[in-house]
Amino acid sequence: MVMMLLNRNAIIYGAGGSLGGAVAKALAQEGAMVFVTGRKLESVKALATEIIAAGGKAEAAEVDALDAKAVNECVNDVVRKAGTLDVSFNAIGLKDRQDVPLTEMTLDDFVRPVRIAMETQFITSTAAGRIMRAQRSGVILSLTATPGGIGYPNVGGFGPACCAIEGFSRDLASELGPFGVRVVNIRSGGSPDSRVFREAIEQGGERVTAFIQKMKDDTMLKELPSMADVANVAVFLVSGMASKITGVTVDVTCGTTAALNYKISPIAFLKH
Repeated sequence: MVMMLLNRNAIIYGAGGSLGGAVAKALAQEGAMVFVTGRKLESVKALATEIIAAGGKAEAAEVDALDAKAVNECVNDVVRKAGTLDVSFNAIGLKDRQDVPLTEMTLDDFVRPVRIAMETQFITSTAAGRIMRAQRSGVILSLTATPGGIGYPNVGGFGPACCAIEGFSRDLASELGPFGVRVVNIRSGGSPDSRVFREAIEQGGERVTAFIQKMKDDTMLKELPSMADVANVAVFLVSGMASKITGVTVDVTCGTTAALNYKISPIAFLKH
């Protein structure tokens, strides 16, 4: 079986998170050398060990993806060691607060995820872009969620942050495309097998399980994407099979609609 990403080198920021880790494993399984980074070395070292034990190639590093100096040093170090930087993927958390109406939210809670999203995407994507522009190849991936594409209640600043990431991705794609560099965003729905959902189920029991079922009911496929579903799309997008895809957001939400059937109701709204 031919590996799709043999001899590719990838940096994953926020690899200690559920989706970041899933994408790192999927890229490694297809032959890529993955440089997994996070603010805490312990979690990404464990991930690198797991990837290596499964037959993949990985190296862990402690990198704050909001620190431009640290990111640039990491990117340059990867190029020194591996020769090229072929994939950059940013999946760090945005410290967003949700389940509060915008009219009741503080300015700090609203602005924080937008600020973090724009700072980290700019830092990591432009660092990769400078390298990829010179080598005239590479793929920059980002990740958003359902609120990036539709009106979605009670998501605070997370929704605008998703829209901002998607807009930034398109604009960067237009600048780097002439140099052979592709920039693509993945829009995911919530994955029930992610750490956040698993912990919520453990704490909330049947109430959370019922909530997840309502989320499924709000999709066209009546399902939610697993982390593997999202990771498989990432593998495809950075492979040669997607060589003509850039400047777009690829939707992997199972066709989520507007969340109105479970997120908000006139009675609940009046209570606020």
